[in-house]
Amino acid sequence: MRRFTFETPEGDMAALEFGDPAKKLAALWVHATGFNAMTYQSILAPLGLRTKVQAVDLRGHGRSTLPAKPGSLKSWKRYRDDLIAFLDRESPVSPVVLGGHSMGGTVALMVAGARPDKVAGLVLVDPVILPASYYMAMHLIPFGLARGSHHMAKQARRRRNKFDSREHIQYKYKGRGAFSTWRDPFLEDYILDAFDRTDGNDPDSDHQVWQLLCDPKWEAATFMAQRNRPWGALAKVRKHNIPITVLRPDRDSVMTDETAARLVKKCPHLVLKERVNTTHFLPMEAPYDVRDQLSTYISRLIEGLGEEEVGAVKRSLRSI
Repeated sequence: MRRFTFETPEGDMAALEFGDPAKKLAALWVHATGFNAMTYQSILAPLGLRTKVQAVDLRGHGRSTLPAKPGSLKSWKRYRDDLIAFLDRESPVSPVVLGGHSMGGTVALMVAGARPDKVAGLVLVDPVILPASYYMAMHLIPFGLARGSHHMAKQARRRRNKFDSREHIQYKYKGRGAFSTWRDPFLEDYILDAFDRTDGNDPDSDHQVWQLLCDPKWEAATFMAQRNRPWGALAKVRKHNIPITVLRPDRDSVMTDETAARLVKKCPHLVLKERVNTTHFLPMEAPYDVRDQLSTYISRLIEGLGEEEVGAVKRSLRSI
């Protein structure tokens, strides 16, 4: 694994790379709201044994230093445009497989809608795609009136953002709430790039302060910033016949059954796969399903292999 940064006049976008740096980029992964690229490294690292894949920390997340002013975020177009700029540098000529989880899946779809030339295929894991009527309302209602009404935003604002030690973080998170169904080593990997020590004391000091890098106010703003147009982006995916697979859990999906059915109707070549015994945190519960789908798309769309030539992926959750 290699850490690197995408430098911009505003600040830096942090990123991870797996595989041979000399190879062309095969796939780019986009994390969910509040998470970071490192969270998914055990899914992505084995793919680097044969190709090159990357993952980014979006603005306001992980170790990226791009400005993140909550009051200025009204839609996920800001994330979309950051990713397009990143792809213009990392893969200026060749399209890549673009994958993402939750908000990251929706942003990946929006990238495909804005720049179909950059995307060879889409792997979206329970993307945040809401009924079209909801987005219409978000565009019609004055932005200030919608602030504070989103229940996930309210939860985010209440999120604790300072802890006494890494062990304290682990104790407070492991097996609790949204993390209760996560397999190892996802929580440990998430913590690596979700917190930073800010007290300035000696490394062995008993007085430590570990702060959440994704400010709860920014996370809340991301949940509220729903002036998005994923259905318009889906129409572009259909027009350009970009291969697209959506992995959906059978419990607690952010997409209603009606929305999932409309996705297939609006984009007939879309493949919808429902995974049993999973929740919205499907990548942390069924990581092999996500990795295998990414691997299949890389084999077919980037490496040019036929279906009969696509092999299994190494079954390991640890990075190499």
